[in-house]
Amino acid sequence: MCLLAKKYPSMFLRTTEEFSGSEGGIWTSGEDGPQAKDGNPLFSYYSENPYKYEIGVHKEVYDYLEKLGWYCEWYDAGTIMMWPE
Repeated sequence: MCLLAKKYPSMFLRTTEEFSGSEGGIWTSGEDGPQAKDGNPLFSYYSENPYKYEIGVHKEVYDYLEKLGWYCEWYDAGTIMMWPE
């Protein structure tokens, strides 16, 4: 969480324990977060652009998380959970 907060200071970040009681993950919003360097939202549930998004997660974030050993999972169209692999 600290690395994400440093890279994206305006990103909503909480633990999954705060959301549902499930341990070990990060809860974030897919609706009102920061933008990627190219000006697009970091999360776009309905995006079908395979060049910018991977499962609705901007490749900038997707690749960063992958390097850290984490992945994203949508809870609903506005809620994303991040989990260690």
